[in-house]
Amino acid sequence: MKQPSSKAPRAPRAKAQPTESTPAPAVAAAISQDQIMRIFRDNPGKVLTYRQLSRRLGVTTKDQREVVFAHLRELRQNDQLLLIQNDEYRLTDEAAAAFEAAPKGRIKGTRKAKNDGAEPEAPEAPVEPGELPPGKKLPRGGRVAESEFGQNPVVHRRREAGFDFADADDPQAPRRRRESGGDTIVGTVALATDKYAFVISEETEKDVRVFTDRLKFAMQGDTVRLRLRSSRDGRPVGDVVEVLDRKRPEVVGRLQIRDNVAFVKPDNRKMYFDVYVSQDDLNGAQHGEKVLVHVTEFPEEGSDRSPAGVIERSFGQAGGNEAEINAIMAEFGLPFEFPAEVEAESEEMSTEIEAAEIERRRDFRGITTFTIDPADAKDFDDALSIQQLENGHWEIGVHIADVTHFVRLDTALESEARQRATSVYLVDRVIPMLPERLSNGLCSLRPNEDKLTFSAVFELDENGKLYSTWLGKTIIHSDRRFAYEDAQERIEGLDSDYTQEVQLMNRIAKKLCAARFKQGAISFETQEVKFRLDEDGTPLGVYVKERKDAHKMIEEFMLLANRKVAEFVFKLKKTKPRFTMVYRVHDSPDPERLQNFALFAKKFGYQLDLNNPQKLSTELNDLSTEVVGRPEQNVLQTLAIRTMAKATYTTDPRGHFGLAFEHYSHFTSPIRRYPDMMAHRLLEHYLEGGKNVEVEPIEEECKHSSEREKLAASAERASIKFKQVEFLQDHIGEQYTGVVSGLTEWGMYVEIAENKCEGMIRVSDIPGDFFELDKDNYRLVGQRNKRIIQFGDELQVEVKAVNLLDRTIDFALVDDRPDDVKQREHQERRDSSSSPRGYRPERSGGKSGGGSSKGGRSDGKNSSNSAGGRSDGKSSSKGGGGKRRR
Repeated sequence: MKQPSSKAPRAPRAKAQPTESTPAPAVAAAISQDQIMRIFRDNPGKVLTYRQLSRRLGVTTKDQREVVFAHLRELRQNDQLLLIQNDEYRLTDEAAAAFEAAPKGRIKGTRKAKNDGAEPEAPEAPVEPGELPPGKKLPRGGRVAESEFGQNPVVHRRREAGFDFADADDPQAPRRRRESGGDTIVGTVALATDKYAFVISEETEKDVRVFTDRLKFAMQGDTVRLRLRSSRDGRPVGDVVEVLDRKRPEVVGRLQIRDNVAFVKPDNRKMYFDVYVSQDDLNGAQHGEKVLVHVTEFPEEGSDRSPAGVIERSFGQAGGNEAEINAIMAEFGLPFEFPAEVEAESEEMSTEIEAAEIERRRDFRGITTFTIDPADAKDFDDALSIQQLENGHWEIGVHIADVTHFVRLDTALESEARQRATSVYLVDRVIPMLPERLSNGLCSLRPNEDKLTFSAVFELDENGKLYSTWLGKTIIHSDRRFAYEDAQERIEGLDSDYTQEVQLMNRIAKKLCAARFKQGAISFETQEVKFRLDEDGTPLGVYVKERKDAHKMIEEFMLLANRKVAEFVFKLKKTKPRFTMVYRVHDSPDPERLQNFALFAKKFGYQLDLNNPQKLSTELNDLSTEVVGRPEQNVLQTLAIRTMAKATYTTDPRGHFGLAFEHYSHFTSPIRRYPDMMAHRLLEHYLEGGKNVEVEPIEEECKHSSEREKLAASAERASIKFKQVEFLQDHIGEQYTGVVSGLTEWGMYVEIAENKCEGMIRVSDIPGDFFELDKDNYRLVGQRNKRIIQFGDELQVEVKAVNLLDRTIDFALVDDRPDDVKQREHQERRDSSSSPRGYRPERSGGKSGGGSSKGGRSDGKNSSNSAGGRSDGKSSSKGGGGKRRR
C-alpha cells in the first residue's frame, strides 16, 4: 500500500457536473462570453459574484442561468477568470494584462475550449488512505469548501464589507507615512476579509490592498515584502514577494476528516486557507473537534497545495461550552494559566504592611471611604473617600490600588503583566492580568482591611468647582463595599448608611459631567450585553445592561483623576522634549468618514453641520439626544462611534477628542491594565524628583498594550456572539422586534432590540419579490412590489435557524405591515402585471428598481417608540461581558 505523503496534498474540490441539455440557440446567442468579460473589464481588480453578473446581464430564466454558468466554467478553463471561493470570480493576471494592452475588443482566445479535441478523461484511480483523488486540487486561495465535508456552506458576515463605516480601527485609516522610494516596501499584514488584506507600512501614505491569492499565505501580523503595482481606481495595490517574519503561525478551527484526509477549517472568517494535517500529526484529535494547529509548512511559489501543520491541542467537540470558549482564548492568543514562577512570586508576598511603609504615606484610614463595584466583582481597584473641610469645601479622594508596590520591575510577575497587558472579560470567565492572590487579595481594596493606595485628592465645592489637587501614596481602610445597585438605591432616596455621602458625591459628579459636555465631550455610548448563566455556563437570559447614575458617578471621578494625573506630568516641563508619560489619546474623526456619516444621517432626516470643527461635538451630541427612543437610535449611535478614531496609548500628548480633554491618561485600573501600571511608576518617579525617562521603550510598551487591548475586545465579542447563538437555539420559531443593522447584496442583518442578538435575513428567502441593494441610499428595494427596507428600519423577525458551530443566526421576515400598505402593493402588482417580469437592466442616468426616490419608508411604520430603549453604554463592570474603555 502506498504510504501517505509527508507533504500537504491537494485539497478536494467539487467537480462540476456536465450540463445534459444544450441551451436553446436563441438564448445562447443572447449572452456571450464577451459580455461577461466586458463586465470584468469595467470593474478592474474587483471580485464579482454570479448574482452580480446575472443581474447586469439581465438573466431571468433557467436556460440563461445555465448559459452563464457554462461560460464561467469555460472562461476558468481558459485561464481568463479565477474562482476565488464558491461563486466569486475575478480576472486572472494574464487576462487583466491583456485588457490593459488591448482595452477594446474581445480578448483573443476567449471562446476557445481548453479540452477541445482531447481524449475522454480516464476514470479516477482508487484512492489510498491519506491521499486525495487524482486531479483534485485546492482552489487558489486555499480554502476547502465546507460542502466537501458533507455540510452546507453558510454565509458569513463580513462587517468590513458594509458601506463606508468600517470599525474605528479599520486598517485603511490614514497614517503619517513617507512615500516609498523603491519598487518594494516592507509592512505588516492586516487581514480584512477572506478575499483581501491590507499591508500597513511606514513607507506608504495609504495602506496597500493585496488579494489573498497574492499573499503567499501570509497571516495576520506577519511582516512581508511587497511589490506595488498600478490600479485603475488609484488605490494602492500590491503583491507579496516574500514573507520576512511569521508572527504567529497558528490556526484555531474545526478538524474535519474524510477518507483519512484531515483539514482544519479556521474559526476566523478572515482566514483564507485551510490547514492540512497528516495522520501522523493528528496527535489523537478526532473529527469535529476544536483544535489548535501549528502551521509547519507553507507551499512553494505556484503550488496549489494547502499549508500543512501539526495539531498542538484539542479542546473537545465543537459546540460545547468549554471547547468553544477555550478555542476563542487560543484564537486570540490569550493565556490559559500563569507560569509556575509567577504564581510562586505572588504566593511569597507578605500580607503585613511595615510601619516604615505606613510612615511614608498620607493616612486616610480615619476618613469615610467606600468602594462601588459590580455585585460579582472581586478585584476592587478604586475607592472614594469624602470629608468636609473647615472652609466648607469637600475633599474627595480617588484611591487606586498601589499595584506597583507589589509588582516590582525585573520580576516574573512584571514580565507576565507586561505581556498580557490587560485583563480579558469573556462571558463566563475572567482572564486576569495578575494572579488571583494579587488581583483579588493583596491589591484589592476590600472592606475592613488596611490597603496601600496611590491617590488623587481633590478639593471641590458642591458646584463641582476644583480648587486644588494632591497626588501621592496613601493608606486607606474601606468602611463599606457597595454594589452599584446598593449605591443607586441611596441615590434614589433609600435612607440607609452613607446615603448623604453618596448623594452629595452624585450631585458633584453631575456638575463635573455638565462641565465636560460644555467643553465639547461626546455623549455617544454603546450598549452592553449581559447574560444570565446556569452552573454549566448555559445562557438562560440575554439582556442589555442599563447604565444608571451610580455608574456615571464613579466614572466622573475616575475621569477627573486620569485627567489631572496627565496634566500634572505634562506641565512639569514647559519646553520640549516634555517628560515622558503614558497618554490615552483619541484623535478627531477623519473628515471623509465623517462626511459619509453625515450623508447617512441625512437619510433619516438629521442634518449635521460639518463646516465648523469647533461645533462638531455639539452637532454629534444634539444628534445623540434626538435619536433617543427612535428605531434608528442604536444604528446611528453605533455608526457614529465607528466614525470616530480608535483610542490608543502613546507618549504623544495629542489629547482626547471624545472626552474633550487636552491631556488624559489611564491611572485608575492598574489591577487590570498595564498602561496604568506604567503611569503609576512614571508619576511616582517624577513626584520623587526623578529625571526624564527615555521615551522609546515606553512608546513600544504603549503600542503593545494597544494591540493587546484590540485582541481582548475581539475575544470578548466572539464569546458574546457564541453565547447569543447558544441562547437562540432554544428559541427557534419565536418572534422578536429588531432593527436592520447591516445590508449586503445577498441579504440584511437584523439586531434584536431586547437582547442585541444579530442574524441574517437572506433576500432569497423573502417570498414574492426580489430585492436589490441600493448602496447609495443604504436600503434594499423590492423590484416587483417596490418595498423599501432601509438601514435602521424596525422589523418583526422569526428565528429560523442557528448554527452553533459557525456562530450564525438566520431570521425570517415577518410581514407585519398595515393592511393598507399590502393592498396598495397588491394593486401595484396588478397594474404592472402586463410588464415583463424579472430584472430590468439599468438605463443610463437613471436609478434601478423604481422605488421611492426619497428613500422614505413604505412599510407604514411610525419612526418612534422603538423597542430598543435608551442607549446605555458600557459600564465599568468588572465581571464577564466587557469593561468600559475610554
